[in-house]
Amino acid sequence: MAHLAHYKEAHPLIFVVTHWINLIAMVMLILSGIIIHFPVLPFLTGIARGCHLFFGFVLFINCVARVIMAFFVKTAPTGGTRQQVTDFKTWLPQKDNRHQALEWIKYYLFLKKDHPLGAKLGVPQKISYLLIPILIVLMFWTGLCLWGVTMNVPVFAATTNLVGGLMSMRIIHYFGMYVFIIFMFIHIYLVNVEGFAPTKLMFIRKEHGGLVYDPDLHNIVGEDADLH
Repeated sequence: MAHLAHYKEAHPLIFVVTHWINLIAMVMLILSGIIIHFPVLPFLTGIARGCHLFFGFVLFINCVARVIMAFFVKTAPTGGTRQQVTDFKTWLPQKDNRHQALEWIKYYLFLKKDHPLGAKLGVPQKISYLLIPILIVLMFWTGLCLWGVTMNVPVFAATTNLVGGLMSMRIIHYFGMYVFIIFMFIHIYLVNVEGFAPTKLMFIRKEHGGLVYDPDLHNIVGEDADLH
């Protein structure tokens, strides 16, 4: 099956930057978290704690900025078009992917050869992307509950008491790291399941030709072969 064209309008430069920041911050948080929890190299533990704290704030601030920008920056609502809408609309249910959830799940599980043509993000992608900001906020909050500077602030102390103490909070924060790891692998799979064109567009701004889609007609209207 031919695929929709990949245009830069799907990922404006500012969102490419926030995506890079997210990636670097998540990787550094995971690596430093592993060093903190498994101090096989004790001389790195102090550095890892400082790194973990720094990138925790970076990830949280970047997440908040990205969510705010979604209400102001415009992006293409689907592949195969240079038309643009306010970005937050592409995260919500769209006419272009209405009633497609089961079909997308079948495709990702290799139970179906072709996936539906429609919105920029498939239904499983929308769900995972909507959940990740919530996870980032929760991890940031649990981190503040564990940080010596903020752990005794009433609201954080109350949260720690609510979950049963510092050890319980550490366990929650620790296993949250594995949720991040699982998300990253799922994200990589969902994005690249039909080729690396989306990744090339996101990271090196390389466009790729394909089917041209009209969001107003909700249909294929041609093919752009010049960008292959």
